[in-house]
Amino acid sequence: LKMSWFWLYLPLHLLMATCLCHSIKAPTTSSQQSFKTDLSNLYHSLVLADGKETTIHLLKDIPKRYYFALEEGRVLAPFSITVTPCDVPIEWSILMYKSPPGKATPGDHDTQEVSKSQKASSLVSTIFSYKGNSVETYMGMSSHSALYLLEFLSTERDTHITVYLTSDTTSGHLYPELPMDPRIDVIGIGHTTVTLTWKHSPSVLQHRDSIQYCLLVNEKHNYKSLCAAETAIRSSGMKLPPTLALSLSPYLLESQQVMILSNSELSIINKVSSGEVRQVCMGTRNTYTVPNLSPNTQYYFDVFIVNLLTNASAAYTGTFARTLEEPEPKVTELKDGKVVHVVLDGKKQKFYSLQYQARHKKIHFTFQLCQGQVRVHITRNGKTVASENLSGLRYFSLKGKLLDTYLVQLRSTEESNSSVKVQASPHFHKPSFPLLPESLKIKSFSKLRTCRSVTIAWLGTQEESKYCVYRKRIEEDQIWRELQSADMCSGPESRHKSEKVLCKYFYDLNPQRAVTTETIKGLEAGTLYLFDVYLFGPSGIPVRYHSKVVKTRKKC
Repeated sequence: LKMSWFWLYLPLHLLMATCLCHSIKAPTTSSQQSFKTDLSNLYHSLVLADGKETTIHLLKDIPKRYYFALEEGRVLAPFSITVTPCDVPIEWSILMYKSPPGKATPGDHDTQEVSKSQKASSLVSTIFSYKGNSVETYMGMSSHSALYLLEFLSTERDTHITVYLTSDTTSGHLYPELPMDPRIDVIGIGHTTVTLTWKHSPSVLQHRDSIQYCLLVNEKHNYKSLCAAETAIRSSGMKLPPTLALSLSPYLLESQQVMILSNSELSIINKVSSGEVRQVCMGTRNTYTVPNLSPNTQYYFDVFIVNLLTNASAAYTGTFARTLEEPEPKVTELKDGKVVHVVLDGKKQKFYSLQYQARHKKIHFTFQLCQGQVRVHITRNGKTVASENLSGLRYFSLKGKLLDTYLVQLRSTEESNSSVKVQASPHFHKPSFPLLPESLKIKSFSKLRTCRSVTIAWLGTQEESKYCVYRKRIEEDQIWRELQSADMCSGPESRHKSEKVLCKYFYDLNPQRAVTTETIKGLEAGTLYLFDVYLFGPSGIPVRYHSKVVKTRKKC
């Protein structure tokens, strides 16, 4: 807009103020004065920039007006205006004012005031109006003799919008283009996954390096623009990275945010009061499977096509889907005195359920942790009676009523698989598991080590039991794997016969003296050995002591 051209049309704007009094509503004297004050600052603050996206902040019930006029020299010039509400619905309209064909005579000012006002009013027309929160674009042809007024109003609360005016419709678009069919299709639904696909944007084919798709997943509703989604997340009390466009530059995240970057995908998970809000950018792929969802939960999915160079975006038509309901977990019946070996999948983090109906008032539950980390939760007739992380061999003695129903739920607390043995029995039932010493550690005596032998010791109990010792030659880089993968419930049947050293029986009624030692001979100098001791109870169920690694002396 040229300066000289602008001041030429300024009187027409003053006339427009009078026209608006008739076409919109009759303002008070104070509002007239305020409107004239705005017009006096028109060139500096109320002219809408051409070719630039403008952010406008609106106060509740206070209209905001912007003016624009296209450059001289073109009788008809195409232009477009795109308005993006970033929160609540707004009202906005475009009014066009055309200059009269002739000029009024100065001497006739007093006598023709009424006729001038009526004539000017006939030159003001509303060419577009809209109320809502969708992204709307108006395209029209502008005459060089016309000025335009844009008026925006929010009646719900303070908000902000973005407005993009352009008169250059040939050199490309600020916003990426949507396909003819902008819908998102749901092509697969699972218990924890939803697979989506959408048609490619024409912009992807033309500007593949600077365009990418970004997906937003939430449990509340769909969003009609990326700025509306960002505003909603911020209003929940969180800070959000500037935009998801999320050039893949790293952002400093808040404590409620988790960023995951894998396989060229940037995922940001926001913890909000209404559930998780996930943002995923997947480049130019137009099919995506959303993982790690909750079963039987409705999710809303929005896809945005984002220009990485300008941060401008366009929204596909959002969709929603409900994940499948989790099937009822299978419940295994526990029988009196029977030992059940349970293997738990650490990746799925699911509960394994066991049910036991009491035929006696006093019940014993025994758990032997074999591998990994396991959490146990026991309920009686639906009420919790025990819940803790297991360690070693654990006994629970519970007292209830006849025919009480106990539900035992087991879950691995780490990603690797875990396993545990479980037994339920009446209080008078002979235990299948052996009586354990205070510690299952194996001790070695450094001073008694030689190049060919090692002396170890371990604790016993007050009842006579069988103990078997095994040895295994290992390398330095095998120590961690051997110790981590040890199954505390496995018996000697899994060992090679050549690894067996001896078996012996012993006990002592005095727990302080229930200690035994053994010297293992025939070893090689400077060599690492893994030693294991197995304890067998009356029923033959083995309990494995913690493995011990000892190295023989290199020189003697």
